[in-house]
Amino acid sequence: MTRLPGHLKGRWRIVETTLWDRAHLDLVKPAFIALDGKGGGEMAFGALTAILDCWGTSQAVDFTWNGADEGDQVNGEGSAELQPDGSLVGEIAYQHDDEATFRAIPT
Repeated sequence: MTRLPGHLKGRWRIVETTLWDRAHLDLVKPAFIALDGKGGGEMAFGALTAILDCWGTSQAVDFTWNGADEGDQVNGEGSAELQPDGSLVGEIAYQHDDEATFRAIPT
């Protein structure tokens, strides 16, 4: 898809996943995912901080990500879909490793 203004934009607090508990999510700082509406974004949970490269629409986005987790270079992919209540549901996957679904609420 082409990256155009009007893509999903905002900041959400990641509050639950199918793999990591809340204590892990907020290990370093409150877990979040942020999308700039222009094809970029960032996320952080546990010891991971990552930059997102996104494509999608105003209601859903797919992304690849690159970042660091406990000092190790890591990457992966994910997706998120805006829900009627303003929350996001989606998936986060490390390349060739863990993958989980998540739920995030607007901040």
